[in-house]
Amino acid sequence: MALAAGEDALIEDFGLHIGRAMGWPPMAGRTSGVLMLSEKPLTLAELQEALDASKGSASEMTRLLIDNGVVERFKEPGSRQFVFRWRDDAWVGCLQHQVTVNRELLELAENAQVRGKHLPAEQRGRLRQMRDYYVFMTEQLEALLTEYTRLAKGER
Repeated sequence: MALAAGEDALIEDFGLHIGRAMGWPPMAGRTSGVLMLSEKPLTLAELQEALDASKGSASEMTRLLIDNGVVERFKEPGSRQFVFRWRDDAWVGCLQHQVTVNRELLELAENAQVRGKHLPAEQRGRLRQMRDYYVFMTEQLEALLTEYTRLAKGER
């Protein structure tokens, strides 16, 4: 897959900035850039070529991006091969991933608070703060997801 003029530099920017901001390896950022800019879904082999990456690396990066809600894997009608594409609702998917992560951490915090009732006051306070933080974050992210989903659908 040949990249258009200027896309190489843009994809490297994705690798550097998205990768760092999301805590991803630079290759995941580059993979997101390739898929976001691609005019069509790409096979794993096409991704490998575009990224100059091994099959294992390309596979691992697509799995990370799928888990983070921005890429989807599917088979096109009549094809036996899976392809990958940037989701049309990628930013909703990304926000949904953040909600899911915070819900999981809220569950951990709630369980830790119950299981830590026997701890000294200072440690119980830390567990309470952790729970309070994840209650706040989860509520806020859920509200953002509702609002952003509405905006993404063109509702005002």
